[in-house]
Amino acid sequence: MSLSLPDSLAHVHVCPNHELLAQALAAAVADDLRAALAERGRAVLALSGGTTPVRFFQALAEQPLPWKQVAVTLVDERWVDETSARSNAALVRQHLMYGAAAVASFLPLYRDYGHGPEQALPELEAELAQLPLPLDVAVLGMGNDGHTASLFPGGDWLERALDPAGSARVLPMHAEAAGEPRITLTLPVLAAARHLYLHIEGEHKAQVLQQALAAEAGPPIATVLRAARTPVQIYWCP
Repeated sequence: MSLSLPDSLAHVHVCPNHELLAQALAAAVADDLRAALAERGRAVLALSGGTTPVRFFQALAEQPLPWKQVAVTLVDERWVDETSARSNAALVRQHLMYGAAAVASFLPLYRDYGHGPEQALPELEAELAQLPLPLDVAVLGMGNDGHTASLFPGGDWLERALDPAGSARVLPMHAEAAGEPRITLTLPVLAAARHLYLHIEGEHKAQVLQQALAAEAGPPIATVLRAARTPVQIYWCP
């Protein structure tokens, strides 16, 4: 199938395979970071976890950038420490923050409080407030249920996290499909990003996305794409 969306909502970039997709996305993100650095002297990049972005992280690490001026954070995190194979922070450290990119600053979202993400909210809000928001670049993924970041259908904090007028930058999320408790950036933070990307692979994900956007009350990915300040850049390969 082909992935076709209204230009007012998204620009779709199709690549023939995973490797070329990773390279193309890394080049585009690096260009946006260079532009932010030229304008403001600093750049803020928010990344997603999971298995899809590994090639992209590795390609981005090879991009010539003044990494010391780049702040990296996550769009969401599972409430596990970095010894877990499910930690997004560990994934970023392993596949992006090495070589020249090792000098970038990194703000992970997990805190070892032992009683779930709710306890960490004041600390995370304060630390995120120190970043020069809005995000210069946010790179999202999408699950088969139409969730993005940790904005899960049926999540206990979903309504508040998707409130376009909400003041919270980060909120917890518990949902049956999420496994562990999660922590996630909220819709206002993601939608305000100067450059918002969606990185998806496979025919099924393309079908999920098109169905989500066709529905009157679609899943969270549709809400985020419709709220974005500029058309979302979608990078996809079959």
